[in-house]
Amino acid sequence: MKPSQVDDSRNQTLGAEAPADVPTDELARWIGRSESTRDVIYATPVVALTATLDHPAADVKSGMPLPPLWHWLYFLPMHRQSEIGPDGHAKRGGFLPPVPLPRRMWAGSQFEFRTPIRVGDRVERTSTIDDVTVKEGRTGKLVFVKVRHDLRCNDAAEPALIEFHDIVYREAQQPGDVPPPPQAAEAGEWRREIVPDDVLLFRYSALTFNGHRIHYDRRYVTEVEGYPGLIVHGPLIATLLMDLLRRSDPAADIASFRFKAVRPTFDPHPFPVNGQPSADGKSVHLWAADHEGWLTMDATATLR
Repeated sequence: MKPSQVDDSRNQTLGAEAPADVPTDELARWIGRSESTRDVIYATPVVALTATLDHPAADVKSGMPLPPLWHWLYFLPMHRQSEIGPDGHAKRGGFLPPVPLPRRMWAGSQFEFRTPIRVGDRVERTSTIDDVTVKEGRTGKLVFVKVRHDLRCNDAAEPALIEFHDIVYREAQQPGDVPPPPQAAEAGEWRREIVPDDVLLFRYSALTFNGHRIHYDRRYVTEVEGYPGLIVHGPLIATLLMDLLRRSDPAADIASFRFKAVRPTFDPHPFPVNGQPSADGKSVHLWAADHEGWLTMDATATLR
């Protein structure tokens, strides 16, 4: 994942004047498209992520609540090998609109945690294209796709979890591209250092069945996409932020969470995750920085 860098972008609604070569009318037809998939919350992925995040081994029993964001271990993309594109993602089209821009990235997400999802639950996820927006940024054309996921447990009428997933498509990086100025990140009351070595990145890619080559193929990410190293998964950083909250306040009851990717994080440099509870105890500000002290992800958890 590489975050969007669009602080100076100009929003354009679909159907209005838009960047050339982006078929806005065709992309707009994807809004409202929906698909559903089912999965069972088995214990093995929970055991595996527990080990990957360096927690002591625990007995994962049926009925145990799934930690927030760990639903990403399920509903994995099972595309045939012949359906995979050159970047390791599934080829364009299908459920997601066929955006004709080469770089795809996870820009952020918003979550509403209504009721627990538990080990052993049968869960249906309904995904809907909520919005498609075209922008023109300082580095060229951008297309934002917002996907809504509703997760329902054991045939319940109401979702246990609502997630909005923001995807950004960008043009290929050009030699003269200038990134926006970085933001300095302070240290929080809670702080933990993460070492994003090849093994951690591989294990998280394997757990989430993520074939995107920017997380494991150093030659591809440096020579094709033009980055200085392997990119730490945005969802992994978000999971580490939520994990910091759970480590620091195990009794916290999380009602909602949102995060925004600000700047990419590259291996192999250690980086900090930080947390700062609000004075009234109703929320926690969470953020990550890179090894140079620049903000990479900004997040807020609201507590019940």
